[in-house]
Amino acid sequence: MPQFTDAWARSFYYLRLSITDVCNFRCTYCLPDGYKPGSTRNKSFLSLDEIRRVTRAFTAAGTEKIRLTGGEPSMRRDFTDIIAAVRENAALRQIAVTTNGYRMARDVQSWRDAGLTHINVSVDSLDARQFHAITGQNKFAEVMAGIDAAFDAGFEKVKVNSVLMRDVNSQSLDTFLAWIRTRPIQLRFIELMETGEGGDLFRRHHISGEVIRDRLIVQGWQRQPRGRSDGPAQVFRHPDYQGEVGLIMPYEKDFCASCNRLRVSATGKLHLCLFGDGGVELRDLLASDAQQDELQARIAHSLGQKKQTHFLHQGQTGITQNLSFIGG
Repeated sequence: MPQFTDAWARSFYYLRLSITDVCNFRCTYCLPDGYKPGSTRNKSFLSLDEIRRVTRAFTAAGTEKIRLTGGEPSMRRDFTDIIAAVRENAALRQIAVTTNGYRMARDVQSWRDAGLTHINVSVDSLDARQFHAITGQNKFAEVMAGIDAAFDAGFEKVKVNSVLMRDVNSQSLDTFLAWIRTRPIQLRFIELMETGEGGDLFRRHHISGEVIRDRLIVQGWQRQPRGRSDGPAQVFRHPDYQGEVGLIMPYEKDFCASCNRLRVSATGKLHLCLFGDGGVELRDLLASDAQQDELQARIAHSLGQKKQTHFLHQGQTGITQNLSFIGG
């Protein structure tokens, strides 16, 4: 099976696989009113065997990196088993997770033992009170302990995601930089993205990542080259810091030109873009191992419909009502 490619000659080495849309945090930019079962109310999430089959199909077509997302992936009781099932694909170079971190202190060693290679933790403020205000959970100390536990478990680097919001945390750059001076953390500032439910918040709090990039360059940070299965972050390093800074700026010109990732939702739909319309049903082809060729063919054919770019600049947020829906 050849590598998955689209009509714009982009190759896809990276799968973001949502395994649940349930989350126990109530982040202002994602689920301010908490998790509410929506279109998935009467539809179960992918089973362990279905996850085995879909990841095997992608890996056989050249996928090198799989990120488990949500919602909050660790809300699934079989999360460690899911990591081990994905690890069965020997050709994978990375198995990553994006987590809110609340279960890391307890479970991150077992995740590592099961085969997890990379970890991203969402931390939008280093101030415990502001963290509580953003997430709706008074869990700052637990999340910080979880990051320490990840290093103790053998992770050489931890990525920390922070959604950049004007008048909320956009003035905290110096605090964050001081934190990563002596820690091998890649701090990733993510531009606030408009979603179907978050238009008002976006208009109040969106700030361009260029503001941060300009400040970093003035301070001597240098941009690093990007690997073919890397995510969309522009990564910067500084000789005086153990940590790195990553900037994810979906509103920047040509952001989509280097797209290398596809998404599968927790209920088995292929999404060609986080902000696209609809999705391609895959679940009917996940019932048995004998359907792998047909599954790969459907995915490959679907890529002919992938657009050259998103339409966020036109205010078109597609099917994404909130970022827990298909894993951000």
